[in-house]
Amino acid sequence: MLQEFKKFAIRGNVVDMAVGIIVGAAFGTIVKSLVSDVIMPPIGLLLGGTDFSDLFLVLKKGADAGPFLTVAEAQKAGAVTINYGIFINTVISFLIIAFAVFLLVKGVNSLKRKEEAPAAEPLTKECPFCLSAIPIKATRCKLCTSDLQTT
Repeated sequence: MLQEFKKFAIRGNVVDMAVGIIVGAAFGTIVKSLVSDVIMPPIGLLLGGTDFSDLFLVLKKGADAGPFLTVAEAQKAGAVTINYGIFINTVISFLIIAFAVFLLVKGVNSLKRKEEAPAAEPLTKECPFCLSAIPIKATRCKLCTSDLQTT
């Protein structure tokens, strides 16, 4: 069983998949930082200094009645909240990752199209008289014996 597992784990597809998952996780971390640290602060500034990660609605007050300035304060007090600001950040992160994956797939597909071989030249043609398939260089049809040089 150990030998079978070793063969399975060393196969190219499994190793490629593992590398893809690791790189994807690292890319997700970079995009999350890009959204929360680079994109959202200027947007929040344009909207009056709003920090999107602290946009929330209190559904039920906790031990402390509030008001709560941050999600962390509300959760510490035991309040039940809808954290729509964090959701907005997550949606923007998803859109960036989806766009990057789209560009990657588009690039791979364009490389595959370049690698495809051109269509082979036809080896046969159709006799205009009997419509049978004949070699492309034929001067007379082998079935109806028509002269093909005059057509």
